[in-house]
Amino acid sequence: MEVDTQHYDDIIIGGGKAGKTLAPALVADGRKTALIERSLNMIGGGCINIACIPTKTMVASANVANTVRNSAPYGVKTNTPTVNLAEVIQRKRSVVQSAREMNLHNLETPLDNNLIIGEARFVAPKTIAVTTTEGNNRLLTAERLFINTGTRPLIPSIPGLTEVEFLTSESIMELEYLPEHLIVLGSGYIGLEFAQMFRRFGSRVTVIGQSEQILSQQDPDIAIAVQTLLEQDGIEFLLKAKVLRVVRVGGASRREASPVENRTGNETILQIQVADRSFSLQGSHLLVAVGRAPNTESLNLAAAGVATDTRGFIQVNDRLETNIPGIWALGDINGGPQYTHISLDDYRIIKANLIDGGDRSTGVDAERLVVRHRLVPSCLFIDPELAHVGLTETEAQQQGYAIRVAKVDASAVPRAKTLGQTDGLLKAIVDTETGRILGCSLLCHEAGEVISTVQMVMQAQMPYTVLRDGVLTHPTMTEGLNILFSKL
Repeated sequence: MEVDTQHYDDIIIGGGKAGKTLAPALVADGRKTALIERSLNMIGGGCINIACIPTKTMVASANVANTVRNSAPYGVKTNTPTVNLAEVIQRKRSVVQSAREMNLHNLETPLDNNLIIGEARFVAPKTIAVTTTEGNNRLLTAERLFINTGTRPLIPSIPGLTEVEFLTSESIMELEYLPEHLIVLGSGYIGLEFAQMFRRFGSRVTVIGQSEQILSQQDPDIAIAVQTLLEQDGIEFLLKAKVLRVVRVGGASRREASPVENRTGNETILQIQVADRSFSLQGSHLLVAVGRAPNTESLNLAAAGVATDTRGFIQVNDRLETNIPGIWALGDINGGPQYTHISLDDYRIIKANLIDGGDRSTGVDAERLVVRHRLVPSCLFIDPELAHVGLTETEAQQQGYAIRVAKVDASAVPRAKTLGQTDGLLKAIVDTETGRILGCSLLCHEAGEVISTVQMVMQAQMPYTVLRDGVLTHPTMTEGLNILFSKL
């Protein structure tokens, strides 16, 4: 049966932060635009549905449990908290659903029937075939296409893993009963957030890392400080560890665990090697959190000739253009830093270049005729938070900078003392020649908020003395920057 072809000016595949923000802007510019999203449950993208928003909602519940458990030093006597994980999950679902409905409204208003729910694949460089959730087949063509399909949990090739039950960063957020012993495979951001979260909910937690330190991209002193804090929470670590095999005993074998099934008596056994020692580790649940894989395999990119790297991420230049003219890749799918705020800035680059007549890129601001490599802040939402921007000390040394390093314990900040939040470390790297800040790592209460102040000074290319001598409100955590930079 012949399928009618619909013609558009622009097609966006995937409604993550970049795609969902770009679509209304293109419509407002007079472009006939379609946005294709694979599921109504993914409206708004991964951040809202399976990543940032749900995880931080659950982190908030874990922090409340921890506050109640440790309220006595504040002069508040309470009973030991009881965590009802099913109610934690329900609160998370409510927050996600509210955000999803808002995003659906924001897309339906400008797009109307051109918001298409279904699976998209290329059949030619500028032609998309869509199988809708109702089972209909549609053929769409466009002058320009924008790919924003995001990522999914990466499943490593470990013998036995695909034959047993395991959790991912997505399915663990539907778990309605508390694991007795959660084994976390992966010592990066995703693994550590869930590790502390479930430890504070009441689970025994063991983290397995392949590298010699957690957070392998951080300086050793910062990584050690984070690990020490998490160990004080009762989390156990096995580092420089190789998982040789995974075995499930007592239950049916499946690739991914059912989040609501009561699997009492089921155990996961990991055969592990550390140096020349081999042993077995047994737990009730296994969380696989070793990274993210790109959602490109179902797109049939070969039909469009779009190039990917060896991991499957779409290759782009600094204007986010693929090797095929008229096709761009935005957000996590292009292999850049996997943060929602980067996806939003990808949108800004596209809007500046295609709508506003500007000339922006990830590396150069042609209007100002200066190199403008993006400063990318990050935040690990453990308690206390770890926020970072710019270069680490190691990276600055590798790039040949003459540097000065400032460090101060979080306990030196008056606000931290009033809050009883004195754990942590503040660290800054400064260029000796220019006095400019090259990088900063903050392991302290509200670090994710404070790091933005450092970032703005760095973007303005002002010297560190601006923060050393600035009149900052007392007592706040930001005031700690006065103290930190006075160490130089």
